[in-house]
Amino acid sequence: MRSLPSLSPRPSGRKPEWAGRNYTLLTGAAVITNLGSHGALIATTWAVVESGGSPGDVGLVAAARTLPLVLFLLIGGAVADRIPRHHVMVAANALNCLSQAVFAFLVLTGEPKLWQMMLLTALCGTGTAFFNPAAEGMLMATVSGPQANRAFAFFRMAMNGAGVGGAALGGAMVAFMGPGWVLAVDAAAFAVAGALRAFLDVGDLAERAPGGGLLTDLREGWVEFKSRPWLWSIVLQFSVVVAVVGAAEAVYGPLVALERLGGAAPWGVALAFFGLGTIGGAVLMMTWKPRRLLLAGTLCVFPLALPAAGLAVPLPVWGLCAVMFVSGAAIEVFGVNWMTTMHQEIPEEMFSRVSAYDWFGSLSMLPLATALAGPVESAVGRTSALWGCAGLVIVVTAAVLLVPDVRRMTRKPPAPIGPDLSKPSPADSSPAQPSPAGV
Repeated sequence: MRSLPSLSPRPSGRKPEWAGRNYTLLTGAAVITNLGSHGALIATTWAVVESGGSPGDVGLVAAARTLPLVLFLLIGGAVADRIPRHHVMVAANALNCLSQAVFAFLVLTGEPKLWQMMLLTALCGTGTAFFNPAAEGMLMATVSGPQANRAFAFFRMAMNGAGVGGAALGGAMVAFMGPGWVLAVDAAAFAVAGALRAFLDVGDLAERAPGGGLLTDLREGWVEFKSRPWLWSIVLQFSVVVAVVGAAEAVYGPLVALERLGGAAPWGVALAFFGLGTIGGAVLMMTWKPRRLLLAGTLCVFPLALPAAGLAVPLPVWGLCAVMFVSGAAIEVFGVNWMTTMHQEIPEEMFSRVSAYDWFGSLSMLPLATALAGPVESAVGRTSALWGCAGLVIVVTAAVLLVPDVRRMTRKPPAPIGPDLSKPSPADSSPAQPSPAGV
């Protein structure tokens, strides 16, 4: 039962009541890992190129990271709902730290072989597959219902800001120090973040009853997932949206920038504006609490068609930056509303498994889409392919609005406050238990 909140004003300078110990540790660790990981993505590409790799080799290394991420997500979600989530997070961070440290050592001491880079990035992707469902479940279990919108918005704002800064810092470090040192920094970031997550306090979370095995846990998660039309319909929507947006921005975008916009620098600026847009969207969601959560979020998916359309024209650099900023802000509005809905509607003991099905469905078509981007361009032309990407975003998003639950899902009022005054207030306690993607 929740304790009565303090009726006195919050003293100036004191942390908001939703920023408890666990939330602070989770946010700080996420900022640290995002700073390192976004730079490491750039460093990995340069490490492949500097070792003599071809563009095809760059694609193989990227695929080696993505494939285990998709394959192990469901298992990672079941494991995270079976054993303490923070243990899964720390173990995943340890695996990421080890793989990146070995990668950095190979790059700094010589020319790594292609198979070595593929193996190490695959290990990093495996760690991410176990980490993501556990992390999302832990965050949702840490935040209480009435505070969820603002807490999720601030968390995502901190992560996105760290991502933008990490990419900029990582690019500069690659240029001045080489990719090996950036990979070493990423390994150190995983070590520090894992240490922070080891101090998470799960004493107030209810103990889970023993399950019937991994397959049983996966089946229970599937039953929970498929029983909610709003959930599986939006995941199906994002399996298409993530795939076509990924193909447009990862494959077609750099080519358009190279041929029509003046090179890689303008494209980097446009991507930076997308990151700034996500921060702007998170700032908006710190105060805006739409009553119809999924309706507001889904309407904000339509602007994700703008970057592909802008590349199809193509717009000048300033116009492309504008549409990237708008799409970044829009997807962040969706993301906060989506997390708030999951937190509100999904039982705590199912958080990680349902999150895993969400991640799995949303990412499942991305490798195929990026692989087919080249053949589709050859068949219909790049401009037609880009307009097709924009059109698919609009069609599947409009289709989701036909689902009644998506249009009608409303924010629930705070739970009634009980008379139990013996427990500490949310501002001083360990995580409260709620009743609860991405792109």
